[in-house]
Amino acid sequence: MSQVKENDTVKVHYTGKLSNGQIFDSSLEREPLEVTLGQGMLIPGFEKGIISMALNEKKTITIPVAEAYGEVQQELFYNVQKEQLPQEITPEVGMGLASKDENGREVQFRVAEVNEEFIVVDANHPLAGQELTFDLELIEIK
Repeated sequence: MSQVKENDTVKVHYTGKLSNGQIFDSSLEREPLEVTLGQGMLIPGFEKGIISMALNEKKTITIPVAEAYGEVQQELFYNVQKEQLPQEITPEVGMGLASKDENGREVQFRVAEVNEEFIVVDANHPLAGQELTFDLELIEIK
């Protein structure tokens, strides 16, 4: 029976859950995730969890913060003066915003705090600081 090894291309169904059981993502209602391992396209713990799986195997893995999206980094919180925002935006905590960095790439932010003169935006990944659990099913090894 073949097993997944590094650099294989695989198809896997997954359901991702937070430590409180809340589902944050699932492929069950769409096509399975197809990815070539070893190319940095997955968080490290997810990729490690797939290695050595057999075709049609199902398993549940828990990924520690360090192998998921890492710890929340305080240096990724920024104060933005409200007058720098487009006039049509009324910032609210939890709202997503986007901006361009100096290289023209889009950067995603989440509004963490709203004050009288400025807002605090958070550029951490939304799942930073979280331990993640995934139910996996290996569908195909190419």
